Amino acid sequence: MSIKENVQLVKAFFAAMGSANEHDLLALAAEDIEWIIPGEGWPLAGTHRGHAELAAVLKKASEAIEMTYPKPPEFVAQGDRVLVVGVATGKIIATNKPFRDDWVFAITVRDGKVAHIQEYIDTQALARASQMDVSGLA
Repeated sequence: MSIKENVQLVKAFFAAMGSANEHDLLALAAEDIEWIIPGEGWPLAGTHRGHAELAAVLKKASEAIEMTYPKPPEFVAQGDRVLVVGVATGKIIATNKPFRDDWVFAITVRDGKVAHIQEYIDTQALARASQMDVSGLA
């Protein structure tokens, strides 16, 4: 695929995520997709592999986090790699604590599908927003 086609694929993948359209999202992802979300102490951290885990982490995200994107992300591509640069604001639902996350997704496209995602995110801001107070209350 061309660089332009790779960027369009990644844009379609992000649109499917944003609309919570699992069918379209899975159609754009390789069967063996690997999505690495760094950090500890917040609900989405970990390595998620395959369609089932992709669907599960997106379901978990929709239940655990309210997120908005104050401006459209930037897409930078070379070869089979697309970097998506953006910012998200929101809150962790369980704690009701807000966060701001400046992020980069490094995405690899293989055979016309999203095959690998490595997130670079503000893990400290997300862990802080996920942390319960000592009393167990947010």
